[in-house]
Amino acid sequence: MLGILQGFAIIFFVIFAGYMLARKRIITGDEQRLVLNRVAFFAATPALMFTVVGKSHPDELFSPVIAVSTLAALATAGIFAAVAARFFRMDRASTTMAAAASSYVNSNNIGLPVGMYVLSNAAYVAPLLVVQMVFFTPLILALITDSTAEGSTTRKVVGAVRSALLSPIVIGAALGLVASLTRSYDRLPEILTEPLTILGGASIPMILVSFGASLHKATVLHNATFRAASLTATALKVAGMPLVAFLIGAALGLRGDDLYAAVILAALPTAQNVYNYAATYRRGEIVARDTILLSTFLALPAMLVIALFFGR
Repeated sequence: MLGILQGFAIIFFVIFAGYMLARKRIITGDEQRLVLNRVAFFAATPALMFTVVGKSHPDELFSPVIAVSTLAALATAGIFAAVAARFFRMDRASTTMAAAASSYVNSNNIGLPVGMYVLSNAAYVAPLLVVQMVFFTPLILALITDSTAEGSTTRKVVGAVRSALLSPIVIGAALGLVASLTRSYDRLPEILTEPLTILGGASIPMILVSFGASLHKATVLHNATFRAASLTATALKVAGMPLVAFLIGAALGLRGDDLYAAVILAALPTAQNVYNYAATYRRGEIVARDTILLSTFLALPAMLVIALFFGR
């Protein structure tokens, strides 16, 4: 469990740094803070996606564990949407961000150490990242983007999907996928890959610093309008999604290490990317922030319970 503890400690430290920068008024106001999100969204994260996905082996992209993880994410998001339609009064964008927060896992910051030190196989993480970035991200961005297309609803939806697919992050992940499938990443010149690696390395720190700065003068669950939604999304993330993954995995015949991997991956906390999308588009920021913070703290005990359940 040392890898999990180390991964969480790293995240908390950088978040705390962002909080202190805001408290000392080095970062003053939302406009300065959101510059970090915009740089991450339009430059650093696309570079990170290209390098991480491009380095992955094509065989790693096809795994029953990843299939279970994808189905579990879709099912959990659907459960939240159904609950929200019945009990919560939120606009489409806020509902989308809350559903994403309940199902979009932190496959990078926490996922990599979990894969390496808990599952003894980091190969599970890269394809999960690919699925989230290439499939889920365009869907999320399409649902939270206000299309300017005139005419029918269909044209507006198509316009929003097109904008999402052409977003820098999706393009970076897609190019990385091409490089992985063609095994061409290692043949690229260092003059191209090294700057992208350096730029991509700034992505997660900037997002975490911005997230920490957003916590200054902000109280978790303080906003009564989104409190129930945030609690529901958190419960689904740390308990509901692992249970759904277990049921789907068992139904599909997963056993032993593969089933354990699918459930552990489902217990990963909400990804910081969810907050980055919310902050960049100014949609559902409160519910995204609260769910990320709560799930990040609660994911560790959830994983410990899962490990005990599987006798690890």
